[in-house]
Amino acid sequence: MTPSLMNILKDNTLTGDNYVTWKRKIGLLLQSEKHKFVLTTPKPPAPNNESSIMCRDEYEQWKTSDDMAKCYIMATISDVLQQQHEGMESAADIMMSLEEMFAMKSRTTKREAVTAFMNLRMKPGQAVKDHMMKVIAHLNIAELHGAEIDGETKIDMVVNSLSDSFDQFKLDYTLNKKEYTLQGLMQDVQSAEKILVKGKGQEIHMVGKVATVKARQKVKKQQKKKQLGPIKKETKKVTKIKGKCFLCGEKGHWKRNCPKSQNKKEEGNLNYLETCFLADSTDSWIIDSGATNHVCYSLQGFQERRKLSKNEINLRLGNGTLVSASAVGDIRVYLDSRRHLDLIDVYYVPQFKRNLISVSCLNKFGYSVTFNKVFIISKNDKIICQGTLENGLYFLHRNISHSLDTEITEPNHKRVKLSTDETYIWHLRLGHINLNRIKRLVSDGPLSDLKVDDLPTCESCLEGKMTKRTFSAKGARATECLGLIHTDVCGPMSIQARGGYEYFITFTDDYSRFGYVYLMRHKSDAFDMFKAFKAEVENQLEKHIKILRSDRGGEYLSGEFQQYLIDNGIVSQFSAPGTPQQNGVAERRNRTLLDMVRSMLSYSTLPISFWGYALQTAIYILNDVPSKSVPKTPHELWTGRKPSLQHLRIFGCPAHVLKGKTEKMESRSETCIFVGYPKETKGYYFYSPSDLKVFVSTNAKFLEKDYMNDFVPRSRIVLNEMSGDTIPREVTQPNPIVSSDPTQDQQPTIPRRSGRVRTQPERYIGLGESVENLPDDDDPYTYKESYGGC
Repeated sequence: MTPSLMNILKDNTLTGDNYVTWKRKIGLLLQSEKHKFVLTTPKPPAPNNESSIMCRDEYEQWKTSDDMAKCYIMATISDVLQQQHEGMESAADIMMSLEEMFAMKSRTTKREAVTAFMNLRMKPGQAVKDHMMKVIAHLNIAELHGAEIDGETKIDMVVNSLSDSFDQFKLDYTLNKKEYTLQGLMQDVQSAEKILVKGKGQEIHMVGKVATVKARQKVKKQQKKKQLGPIKKETKKVTKIKGKCFLCGEKGHWKRNCPKSQNKKEEGNLNYLETCFLADSTDSWIIDSGATNHVCYSLQGFQERRKLSKNEINLRLGNGTLVSASAVGDIRVYLDSRRHLDLIDVYYVPQFKRNLISVSCLNKFGYSVTFNKVFIISKNDKIICQGTLENGLYFLHRNISHSLDTEITEPNHKRVKLSTDETYIWHLRLGHINLNRIKRLVSDGPLSDLKVDDLPTCESCLEGKMTKRTFSAKGARATECLGLIHTDVCGPMSIQARGGYEYFITFTDDYSRFGYVYLMRHKSDAFDMFKAFKAEVENQLEKHIKILRSDRGGEYLSGEFQQYLIDNGIVSQFSAPGTPQQNGVAERRNRTLLDMVRSMLSYSTLPISFWGYALQTAIYILNDVPSKSVPKTPHELWTGRKPSLQHLRIFGCPAHVLKGKTEKMESRSETCIFVGYPKETKGYYFYSPSDLKVFVSTNAKFLEKDYMNDFVPRSRIVLNEMSGDTIPREVTQPNPIVSSDPTQDQQPTIPRRSGRVRTQPERYIGLGESVENLPDDDDPYTYKESYGGC
């Protein structure tokens, strides 16, 4: 071993605080001695009598290098650590144990150093050299403990940390985009400080140079005039205006020539140009307390948007100019891996060159904004994001430090806590069912420990549900499962679901009200879905379907479908013409499902294209909760067992899901969104925003209460069944043959019109009927019930 390596062993003993430095140097030592491979290469199997010479040599080489690595490591740690690790088998085990002991402390030190580096600000009157040395010290500590900050970001953070007296230097740095090193930046900042001390700090660098050139030109002109002597000019006699200016009150000029008016106009135009027409990056946002709406100039980031016609929405700028918005929608501004800011009703204006966040619009949705040298946006006493004042504008910071997890305390304001009681949580978990159904779950046993309280106003229920007056007539009920099956096809929907689905078909057992739902890409898939449903339920219950009741849709009237029912002994019943109420169970089931889907999507942040997953979740919940039509839950009547509800979670809530395979230092979980319950296996469906995939997992931590506290109402959910295919179209008549004889063209004859009164064919009666008077045992009968059954 060389003397330099001996010095490393003597001068770098691991005590705990110097773990990062020690780890780097012990790695260099092992690499120079060619023993470092034992830390990453697993131990080869011990040789036996049948092992080859190569295997024996490989084992001996690894064993020798591992013993040497253990000696080097044990020689460079304290006596206490030596006693603790002397019994370990390999050098890799020792390094792993030391990492578990000291790496977390190093990570904390790194986070504190990065936070201090980002938040450090130069104090007024402080020497710039002292401030720069503090910044560099924090930066060195952060990098020493493993933080990776690129050079451009370092320079930007250091420049932003300077005091307000260096605003002109910051402007010059932004405009000229000069590439700096830390040493070069310190020299230029110290030079700027000297100019400020001498009283010439108003003009720095480029601005100062321009002012100097203009001053020299002015001096030269004055000297030239003196050399040439006075020039005599014939001057006309100017008549002095009598009277006062109506703007400033002074004599000698009119209002249109008032210098004060011209100055104000110039200042207004300059402010307008500076604020609206200086280009920024599309992901930078400015907080504006004077803006009445959120405005952006790029379509990037819109989750949902609606195109506006010309001059439908006009926005007035500060100088009175009107600009037309081209679109409106919702934008999610991602701040870091844990936080985001949802902006509702953002107007897209291409003429703008800055993105503006309206303070008044934030206040409408429960956010509070405080201004100082930095501004803070918070909600429910938790800081969401922050920003700094740059060149007179408050810019939003997209990345924020972990120190923002602390809560805000205001002595004169009482925190308004959102309703997170257990009754409301179960209302959300159960797909926004009404309070009466929850009370029945408590009385029947599945939620026996729940103390039922009144539900608060649920905006998602108000958005997704609407009640109508019911049809009171009721038919005879089936006496056993599969005695009567109600079915109906719904679609095409206004928005296509993930997977290309536009339709869905429901099958509801009349006796138990247990339901099935299948997604379909085409309406003609109804026959295949029925065969799959029949095979499953008849095998489970060991019974046969006796009656299938449907409307007079073409998918049920096909010859193939009808022949299949005859071959299997199933009676096909259709709703009578003019009485869609006879198929009211299936129609009402479709309406209930769509109401739940709209409510769940309204409460979540998922796109409307996830309505397929919401639909499967809704039917899963309906089978486990009580109904007015049956004395027990559909699940209990169908299976003979009471349902368990303890595994239910709020649709759309975030969750930390355990990753399958991770590296040693990689995060063990990722943040995903819960989207349903798989039918084929035990677990949950999760959507990964990073991979854009849906997968099944059982290992997850749900963040339901945090999700409820951060809830922000979204724009109206538009998901309806398109009725164009269910309305009979008029048959277009062929174009009449026009004669080519010119004499007939000159004297056209008026075609004879039939006087017959047109009536709708009887086969169409029932297809065009409204479904607003469908029978439904769950519909409210009184005004009080309609508002109490949210």
